[in-house]
Amino acid sequence: MYVTKTHQKGDKKMLRKNFGIEIEFTGITRRKAAKIIAEHLEGTSRQNGRDFKVTAADGRAWQVVYDGSIRCQKRVNGQKVPATNEYSVEIVSPILSYKEDIESLQELVRKIRKAGGFANKTTGIHIHLNGSDHTPRSLRNFLNIIYSRNDLLYTSLEIERERMRYCKKMDESLVKEMNKKKPTSFKQIEDIWYKGYYQSRERHYHDSRYHFLNLHSFFNGVGTVELRGFNGTLHAGKIRTYILLSLAMNEQALTQKFASSKKPQIENPKFAMRTWLTRIGFIGDDFKNPREHLCKHLEGSAAWRFRESA
Repeated sequence: MYVTKTHQKGDKKMLRKNFGIEIEFTGITRRKAAKIIAEHLEGTSRQNGRDFKVTAADGRAWQVVYDGSIRCQKRVNGQKVPATNEYSVEIVSPILSYKEDIESLQELVRKIRKAGGFANKTTGIHIHLNGSDHTPRSLRNFLNIIYSRNDLLYTSLEIERERMRYCKKMDESLVKEMNKKKPTSFKQIEDIWYKGYYQSRERHYHDSRYHFLNLHSFFNGVGTVELRGFNGTLHAGKIRTYILLSLAMNEQALTQKFASSKKPQIENPKFAMRTWLTRIGFIGDDFKNPREHLCKHLEGSAAWRFRESA
């Protein structure tokens, strides 16, 4: 396939963006997870109540915290059995750079998995993207990008039923109003985002946050755009895939003049995903495995748009 200079330039820019990640799992205790992180990063671990803070050699802080939504388990004689809440583990990373940190992050994930950590149907992965890059136009673009591919993404990512209430599909009425009013300020977007909710906007666990794309973290959190539509996993390749997908969609939202909310007609989901991934920068050998991960659970052919007639 011919790769344009625009694609090449866009890919490099995408990979220069920073991100943060939250990884939920069980199987080992928070104390053990903190010890593994500290050893891997040549840092120190300090307990704070039931949680832990790991300060890496470069000064960046990692958090290992309790999450009440995780069903705690451990392995005994090869069988998964219920465990105490010490086995509820969520790693919260500092700001990371894809080019500088992805290999270390993947190696850390492998070490945790080797030590006995595992994901289950109650765990998830959340990826945070720098909100300061965004404008009202790009936030509306991001909503439209996710909404227009709701079904394709949820099938591709095999989002667990147990997690659906924590990462709902983008709401049709929200997207319609956003595109009808075409807000030009963050305040206007914020008012549309919170419309219909009766909780204080400052509430940390606000109900609006439980969508694939969470803007509550942007308006009343840490100033990030959060993507929540990923099942928990300690498969290093899948985690890299989720990060790349997040960075690519973010770059599309930032650079595209207008992103449509119209859902395309999809006869061949696997082909539709492959061509969309190509459009957003998943080009070349570096993206081969991520493309395979994202197309694996979709029906159809990646090579042919239409099925052969009988």
